[in-house]
Amino acid sequence: MTDRIRDFLRVRRDLGQDEGPVMVLDLDVVRDNYTAFARSLPDTRVFYAVKANPAPEVLSLLAEMGSCFDTASVPEIEMALAAGATADRISFGNTIKKERDVVRALKLGIRLFAVDCQAEADKIARAAAEAGVATADVQVFCRILCDGAGADWPLSRKFGCVPEMAVDVLEHAHVQGLHAYGVSFHVGSQQANTEAWDGALASAAMIFRECALRGIGLSMVNLGGGFPTQYLKAVPGVESYGDAIFRALTKHFGNQIPETIIEPGRGMVGNAGMIEAEVVLVSKKSTAEDEVRWVYLDIGKFGGLAETMDESIRYRIRTEHDEDRMSPCVIAGPTCDSVDVLYEKQHYPLPVSLSIGDKVLIEGAGAYTTTYAAVAFNGFPPLRQIVI
Repeated sequence: MTDRIRDFLRVRRDLGQDEGPVMVLDLDVVRDNYTAFARSLPDTRVFYAVKANPAPEVLSLLAEMGSCFDTASVPEIEMALAAGATADRISFGNTIKKERDVVRALKLGIRLFAVDCQAEADKIARAAAEAGVATADVQVFCRILCDGAGADWPLSRKFGCVPEMAVDVLEHAHVQGLHAYGVSFHVGSQQANTEAWDGALASAAMIFRECALRGIGLSMVNLGGGFPTQYLKAVPGVESYGDAIFRALTKHFGNQIPETIIEPGRGMVGNAGMIEAEVVLVSKKSTAEDEVRWVYLDIGKFGGLAETMDESIRYRIRTEHDEDRMSPCVIAGPTCDSVDVLYEKQHYPLPVSLSIGDKVLIEGAGAYTTTYAAVAFNGFPPLRQIVI
């Protein structure tokens, strides 16, 4: 927790403004994170993954600093444009797009699109004709499947195709008149293994070679996201990832290193935000000698903590009683849905003195919280965000 967040929460409590859970995000941390990415991968363009946190203040800061933007929908494209980014700094990185949305994106000036099958390439070619855009001006990159081992949140099946198929997809795009631009992959969210990019880059180099044999010159590799933020476990610094990625690029591409881009989301904003929540109830399920308590918070899976699904992301939770004796707890949210349980398989240690009305601070909550929050499920409002 930064001093700025700590001071803000203290003043907020003193003024009696601390009703309901809130996520407070410190822009100074976002600024530092962007600088670290730019310094660690100096020849790589940063495309911030807007889905991680689309707060206008975050987007405006990053646009001002020179960031590009990875978007998944037309509204996200419009957010990036409104923040000051030009269309040439925005990619439509979702491989699943309605054709009318591709047309709209093209009319907004977007020229960089992700695909992972021939049907999606056909869709983009048709949309270009409808939008009155020359297909040769539309760049497409093909996403491939890769091993997400080492990631807390693997992204292995929904997006991408096997590397061998990518060659055919890119050739098909080329035949349709599109600019077959490159390859993309994602090594899994919250990737703790700095060497995870090596295998994917080996596949990318193979695709470059096979496409060259077919007369298609690729020029870009999208290294995706996966850069972690700090939760309970220690993670390597951005510099370590930059060094490992550069080694892998040199290993597989030699002196002909392609253009590269990265799509940090969690690593850009995760550690910039903290949620303040409240204990609603502390109880047990049995009068027997059971040390495990159930601690219910006023925020849960539907209030912004969806990434606790399968207990994949384990947030660091702090209280004002952390010097007291700890005991194992199940942590759950407030809604009338039995899946709204955050940590039960692996109990979470919390102070025995924790009681109803106490505040808890959930660290590393700047990414994928406000955007995952449901709208008024059970009447609970979506998670409020304050940017300082």
